[in-house]
Amino acid sequence: MRYAHAARATMGARPYQEDSALVWAPDPNGENDRLLAVLADGMGGHAGGALASRTVCETFLASYLVSAGDPVRDRLAAALDAANTAIADKVNEAPQLDGMGSTLIGAAFGNEGLEWISVGDSPMYLVRRDEIAVLNEDHSLAPALDQLAAEGKISAAEARNNPRRHMLRSAVAGDEIEMVDISRRPLVLQPGDWVVLASDGIHTLEGDEIVRILKGFADDGPHAVAAALIREVEAARDDYQDNTTVLVVRVA
Repeated sequence: MRYAHAARATMGARPYQEDSALVWAPDPNGENDRLLAVLADGMGGHAGGALASRTVCETFLASYLVSAGDPVRDRLAAALDAANTAIADKVNEAPQLDGMGSTLIGAAFGNEGLEWISVGDSPMYLVRRDEIAVLNEDHSLAPALDQLAAEGKISAAEARNNPRRHMLRSAVAGDEIEMVDISRRPLVLQPGDWVVLASDGIHTLEGDEIVRILKGFADDGPHAVAAALIREVEAARDDYQDNTTVLVVRVA
């Protein structure tokens, strides 16, 4: 398999950007048989959120790369631990940053397919032909509220409009991480697949809209796809639009 990638971001209606994304690839400008993508959505206000997401991405990537030779799953877990420790160190150095943290998706692409680790509510999608699936767990309150609605304990409208719906149950914040999603085995990918890592601002778009955009711009490559996704988010003109970052990977 060969992988090509691109990333784009928008601040949305926010006056600052708390998202970060990084990619490591042997050839940054071409197609590669290996690739590491990491995306983080910070929390903690202008300074704290931006610092948290940047720290998480940089530390995760650096830790993963120095452990070459170990099993990918172990490298992902160790990189998450390093990122969490780095947040704790930042808060110890500057106590006014207490409360800052970040979501995280770390995705390793290789000959065997895709392996990942994630914390928080930043989604990672697989788009294959006309279908889209979320690969990682959502660690916000949204799944719990939807389950209550499915059991008839609250209405679907109450679940959808609950003000605590997007509250995180787990984050990289320097403390014990309550919930971690890690792939058990590599996900085998197929030529023509697309993998999209995103911050939760992407939820402005429905799944079928993401598929439509990918189909419409796939022939133009990852840069065109990433730009089109962000254009569509901005075109929605949501008064409360969150920061949105997309990192797209094409499987060839």
